[in-house]
Amino acid sequence: MGCCSSRSSDSPASRVTRWRSTGIVALRDARLKVVPNEVLEVGKSLRTLDLTNNKIVEIPQEVGTIVNMQRLVLAGNLIENIPANIGYLRNLKILTLDRNRITILPEELGSLSNLQQLTLSQNCLLYLPKSIGDLCNMLLLNVSDNKLNALPESIGGCKSLEELQANGKSACFCNTTSLLISYNLNFLFFPFCLH
Repeated sequence: MGCCSSRSSDSPASRVTRWRSTGIVALRDARLKVVPNEVLEVGKSLRTLDLTNNKIVEIPQEVGTIVNMQRLVLAGNLIENIPANIGYLRNLKILTLDRNRITILPEELGSLSNLQQLTLSQNCLLYLPKSIGDLCNMLLLNVSDNKLNALPESIGGCKSLEELQANGKSACFCNTTSLLISYNLNFLFFPFCLH
């Protein structure tokens, strides 16, 4: 498919034109170390950005200007920080950040009012921001295999949550279960403490 991959004979201008017409940029396994400037040139036409399995260390601030983006997939990179202006992506429905090096999430994450899926498995998260509870349209949250010791009480605000995955070797969420039991979770997967 021409919309999903870059051919070596393509000029940057022709790639940008193609990406604008489809709204999709998929540069998986492209050995990228940075988000290419031509991706940012797609601007408001961009609905899906998939940069899975690269070596990207930093999400550029300019990503916050791509306000019509609905799907952002940055799994399998070397990302440590999420910029605060991610909160400007109010049309975002799917945010996939698995297999990175993220230790902290910005409070602005709670501004993603249309977010339905947030996956952050296999990172280094120490805690989740309180604003996670503002994600009232979130259906799926996966924070498995992080360094979390607890989930914030505010997670009870995720009224649409159907699936929560928070398993891991050191995870213990015995104080969280009472917050979630009353919701209509179809799938709840995390270890319960035995003490």
